[in-house]
Formats: sequence, structure tokens, C-alpha cells
Amino acid sequence: MKKIIVLALLAFTSPLAAHAATFKFPGEKPVASITIPDSWKPEETDSGVEGTSDDSAVYLSADVANNKSIDKVVTDAIDFLAKNKVTIDPSTKKETPTTEVNGLQMGTLEWDGKDENGPISVGLLIVQVSADNALVVTYWGDKGAEDKHDAEVKAIVASIKPVQ
Repeated sequence: MKKIIVLALLAFTSPLAAHAATFKFPGEKPVASITIPDSWKPEETDSGVEGTSDDSAVYLSADVANNKSIDKVVTDAIDFLAKNKVTIDPSTKKETPTTEVNGLQMGTLEWDGKDENGPISVGLLIVQVSADNALVVTYWGDKGAEDKHDAEVKAIVASIKPVQ
């Protein structure tokens, strides 16, 4: 997981797969855009967008938060993981210092964990897209199988841009 996020944070540009959807979200007053390969079957949600790799090895979502709602959005992301029977090992928590990518401040929290299928990597990436808004990117990937999606995840994270 750390390898994926570090690669993403170091990438200033990276082409996505030939077929990808760019989402501006949320709804009528978008604050950010993200590009996700069509093979991930991306969908807009109430507060953002989500997609799963074609082999179901990696789940990724991005939800909008403002300065007042950031704690709730992070809590909602953790609750979503728990609802999906993801168990996080708190002793494995790693925090990556805030880094600038494409002019945006990004920081990560990462853990090892497990789900119904075995060992997983879990991550929360906080991306400041404006003075008042951030994205909470939730990552959940099967250990081992997630590695083949490194380039896609890197490109998805590198595609995040503020909507002016």
C-alpha cells in the first residue's frame, strides 16, 4: 500500500488506461475531478465517486469534505470499511507527511488489515483541493493482488484536480 501511495504522490502526471471516465463532483457544485478507468466501473455517489478494479482486488473512493465535515467524512469512510467486514490492525498505522502533488497538499494514513478474503492494505488519503474543501480517498486492496494495479492507482490519484 505504501508503495502505491508513494508512487502516486511522486507522480505529477501519468496517463490512464485508454478508456477512462472523468468525474466532476459532487453533483451540481463540483469542487474536484478524478479520472477512473472504465474497467473499474466507476460510479458517482452522494458525496463523491467510487470504483473497483476489474478483478475486485482494489476498491477506491473519493468523497468531498469541507472544513466542518472532514471528521465526519473520515468516520464515514472507516464505518464503511467496518460494514464491509474490514478489520484494521491499529499497530500497523503509518502516517506519510503531507506532500505536494499537482499543486495539491496530500497526506496519507495506512494500515494492514484483513477482510473475508484474507490480508489487505487500507489507506486514507486526504487531498486539499481548495481552502475550504478536501477529498477523503479510501483505498482497500488485497495483499499481493493489488500490486498489478499500482499504475492504475497512481494514475487515478495523480488525476485529482480542483474544479475552478
